[in-house]
Amino acid sequence: MTLALSAVVLPDRHPVSAFLDDVRAVEAAGVGTVWTYDHLSWPTLRDGPWYGSVPLLAAAAAVTTTVRLGLQVASPNFRHPVPFAKELMTLDQLCGGRLEVGVGAGTEGPDATVLGDEPISRRERFERFAEWLGLLDQLLREAETTVRGPRYRAVDARQLPGCVQQPRVPFTVAGAGPKALGAVAAYGQAWVTFGPYGVEVDADGWFAALGEQSERLTAALAAAGRPADDVHRIALLDLDAHWPFESRARYAGTVAQLDDLGFDEISVHWPRRDGRGMPTGALDFVLAVHG
Repeated sequence: MTLALSAVVLPDRHPVSAFLDDVRAVEAAGVGTVWTYDHLSWPTLRDGPWYGSVPLLAAAAAVTTTVRLGLQVASPNFRHPVPFAKELMTLDQLCGGRLEVGVGAGTEGPDATVLGDEPISRRERFERFAEWLGLLDQLLREAETTVRGPRYRAVDARQLPGCVQQPRVPFTVAGAGPKALGAVAAYGQAWVTFGPYGVEVDADGWFAALGEQSERLTAALAAAGRPADDVHRIALLDLDAHWPFESRARYAGTVAQLDDLGFDEISVHWPRRDGRGMPTGALDFVLAVHG
């Protein structure tokens, strides 16, 4: 089996037409999904252009027909479930049922402080995420929702006509800790990981971490009564991970090793002007490996 290939196009392309050009290029190359980051800024790119992910994907929906379009990843840091659910339903209608929604607890980075909120602990972030994700799931499944929770409320929230994809748009849940994997088992149609969090490792360490995380996901799925193959597993390469692209053989070996670990998809950063992500010179052999 050859892993599926997806591509990340960051919302820093300027002008916006450059973002749309890349999305069209991803589709023309036969790549299955194009993701963009759902953040308000990115620490290492915060002094340059950075556009909103939802309007970008709305524009992308209008200029594509086959590629799936995804957010990677939305979080409670600045998203309220009620208006966000309406935006997601609208996006799914705009793209004819091609939307993928990545979700996560959110980190302590700029998105967590931009609204002036006080820092919260990792435990509090996951408690908030559990409530947020449960309400988002309900909003996207039901035509009318009224919920009064500890953090979030929805009063007669209408969701008509609803998502094209039923019972709702698919969730790709990010994270590798026990609570995150529990959220995958409870709500996820897919899971995405970029490996160990906050730790620099070499290639062997990256594969080892992904293998361990995947095994723990299988255990979490079993505990929830779901089979191991019920969730699509995605490995996201870091923006500055260049070693897989050293040669066609090295990239093919990376894909084969991820396949052996039970992954279904590898996600790469589409070639960028600043040289980060997948090098332009590697694009042909990457596409060839995926056939």
